[in-house]
Amino acid sequence: MTRKFKVLTLYAIFSYLAFNSAVMAKPKWQVLFAGKSTDAWRGFRRDYFPSKCWAIENGSLKTIAGCAEADRVDLVTKDKYQNFELELEWRVAPGGNSGVIYLVSEDEDQTWKTGPEMQVLDDEKHADGKNPKTSAGALYGLIAPTNKRLQTVGQYNKVRVIVRNSHVEHWLNGKQVLEYDLGSDTLKSLIAQSKFKDYPRFARNKEGHIALQHHGEEVWYRNVRIRALPAK
Repeated sequence: MTRKFKVLTLYAIFSYLAFNSAVMAKPKWQVLFAGKSTDAWRGFRRDYFPSKCWAIENGSLKTIAGCAEADRVDLVTKDKYQNFELELEWRVAPGGNSGVIYLVSEDEDQTWKTGPEMQVLDDEKHADGKNPKTSAGALYGLIAPTNKRLQTVGQYNKVRVIVRNSHVEHWLNGKQVLEYDLGSDTLKSLIAQSKFKDYPRFARNKEGHIALQHHGEEVWYRNVRIRALPAK
């Protein structure tokens, strides 16, 4: 075996190992909802799926509007997540309102009292749409989205939420609409000027549940999946 052949052989082996290591290291998606099973979900502060106020309709998780207030509850994942990428699609009925809330704990009586929220909304017909900080895609009540493209009501919007080493990004229909850093002085200042100042656990968790909010109106969620991200 010539020296040149040995070098080429070793190069091929190292390239193969590097390629396969990269493939193996690539985070895998965990399906949270794909149209049928609700096994990944339960009601907030409950140990069962709240079927009186949530249902499966045409492959989507759907809120049941008008259900008894005592039964109305947000959905939360059974598992907790820290560094992650979340993808899903949502649509709302005219005037609809909901939210994707993350890093949620059950220390408070509402998901939004601990977890930051990516707003889900009919901007045109709901009053919250008049304020950019409470419009669709916003970090609710704190940061307005930019470069936003929202689908017509009744059509699905695609969302990505990325949380990595306290850095958070909201993506809506293929565009990043905002970013911020948990625990930063900027975020603390915004919280201090908002209703969240009264909730000491708000945006403090490094890991937590993902929540889908039941705000009373009709909303649909589908193609929900998540994957863990390595810390940088």
